[in-house]
Amino acid sequence: MTEAQPRHLIVTLYGLHGLDGREAGRWFSVAALVRLLADLGIDEPAVRSSVSRLKRRGMLTAEKVGGAAGYALSESARHILDEGDQRIFAPPRPAADDGWLLAVFSVPESERDKRHTLRTQLSRLGFGTVSPGVWIAPAHLEASAHELVDRLDLTPYVEFFGAHYRNSDLREKIGSWWDLDRLHDSYADFLASAQPAWRRWSRRRDGTDREAFADYVPILTEWRRLPYLDPGLPADLLPAGWNGAKAAELFTGVREKLEKPARRHLDAVIAN
Repeated sequence: MTEAQPRHLIVTLYGLHGLDGREAGRWFSVAALVRLLADLGIDEPAVRSSVSRLKRRGMLTAEKVGGAAGYALSESARHILDEGDQRIFAPPRPAADDGWLLAVFSVPESERDKRHTLRTQLSRLGFGTVSPGVWIAPAHLEASAHELVDRLDLTPYVEFFGAHYRNSDLREKIGSWWDLDRLHDSYADFLASAQPAWRRWSRRRDGTDREAFADYVPILTEWRRLPYLDPGLPADLLPAGWNGAKAAELFTGVREKLEKPARRHLDAVIAN
């Protein structure tokens, strides 16, 4: 696997343990984080440094539980992870006739920092660029887009429109609105890095929970970022041989095989 940054692995642990709405997954003792990251080949100084960085970024807050020092997800981090679960584990794939969402904005110079943030977050959400102030996304992203703009307090500057594209060159236009070549290559990188572990596990009947944990968490960490780069375009508008479909199939197999034993190992470490 491609080596993941310790802070990304830590965020994955919070997300993994918090699946199914488990509130216990929103807090880890420092000792548990150190032990779990050691199973992923990360030493204690790197863990503590990464936790401090996540705290400075507002992702984690220091809390004691039962006298043990630890860190909980901040409210904003909980929101990000909860919102991401659907996209990470069950990304939508709409039909071409479902329509499109246009975001048209003009943010004043006095709010230029927010303007930059808006562009970054729209791109992260899955919007493509039609022109500097006109962005486009599949219609299924409408609720998330409204929530984003409200959260940034930019509602007065952004207008949303539902749209249908009537010309015959939609596939060509999509290639100019989104960088699909880059996304295709990113999925190829995921396949190349995850396939060796998948081949090992698909051939073996069993393995330890710790081994499953050590393989699954890096794969999940790498997968987590890809659905955020993928706008979820209709399948019939994607290029032939689209790596995203192959990558999603591989990840589904990995998850079915490794998630339960990985979570058992995580729970066992926390319990001790």
